[in-house]
Amino acid sequence: MKNNNPKGILYILVGMAIFSIQDALIKFVYEDTALYELYFGRTLTAIILLTSYLLFTKQKIILKTHYPFLTIFRVVCFFFGFSFFYISLTFMSLAMANALFFSSPFFISILAMLFLKEKIGIRRWSAIFVGFIGVYIILNPDFENFNIMNLGPVACALCYAISMTITKFTSDKDNVYTQMIHLYIGAISISVLFFIFTGNGQFNNFTDPTFQFMLREWFTNPTYAWPIIVVMGVTATFSFYFVFSAYHIASPSAVSLFEYSLIIWSIITGYLVFDDMPSARTFIGVLLIISAGVYIYIREKARDQYIATENPIR
Repeated sequence: MKNNNPKGILYILVGMAIFSIQDALIKFVYEDTALYELYFGRTLTAIILLTSYLLFTKQKIILKTHYPFLTIFRVVCFFFGFSFFYISLTFMSLAMANALFFSSPFFISILAMLFLKEKIGIRRWSAIFVGFIGVYIILNPDFENFNIMNLGPVACALCYAISMTITKFTSDKDNVYTQMIHLYIGAISISVLFFIFTGNGQFNNFTDPTFQFMLREWFTNPTYAWPIIVVMGVTATFSFYFVFSAYHIASPSAVSLFEYSLIIWSIITGYLVFDDMPSARTFIGVLLIISAGVYIYIREKARDQYIATENPIR
């Protein structure tokens, strides 16, 4: 029964703090590994830990899905969405990347209206509009010299929103562990394909660190990078454990607001590890994004119509 909201809130705060550590590890190691090598190692570690947990707790591992085509589409969206996010960490602060990622509830609301026939009133439309103003302020675009790579976290948010919209539809028959295993198997499979076609670094003709990260040869520095990658997989697994436990023991509408603590944790982690302090402009944008997200939550609760606040954000 979902009745332990204080414990759920504590779990979500811990989960978001660990997520900020995972993001910091990506930013810390990206110059010594390839993007999909990192993705492969992180996911392999996570699926081993998840499978071990299911076996230890004697839970049945179910691979069959009742929605094969939607599942494949969800896996692809999730995989490439977080590829965009990981790429953005090579040139963007943790706080900025995560703040932009939190535009996902706005996309989720829009997609729920389009595909799930949910009703969105003028108030929530206004909140979505304010949220995107926050995104605009953080990006601070100079349209003559705008770098489209800055849209990485926003692209991740859109892909994530598509994935969560599909999850809302498929969760009636596919349980949460089945869907997580699908994400992991999909990520490992796609990463292996990238290894086959780009793993020798044959397309890495760039001097820019971001493009080198995307196309670098695999296993160039395994003794240094892989311990960090494994730790990354462990932190991701513990993060998901705390987040999903929070949603299991508490009301989703009570704990979902506290996912915004990830932005605060990212500011703290970014400052302590990388000496990154967000600008005043970023703080204003963050405030607008959080305010808009909180208002969407309030309106959903008032109408008893949860769209963007009933699923874990990551």
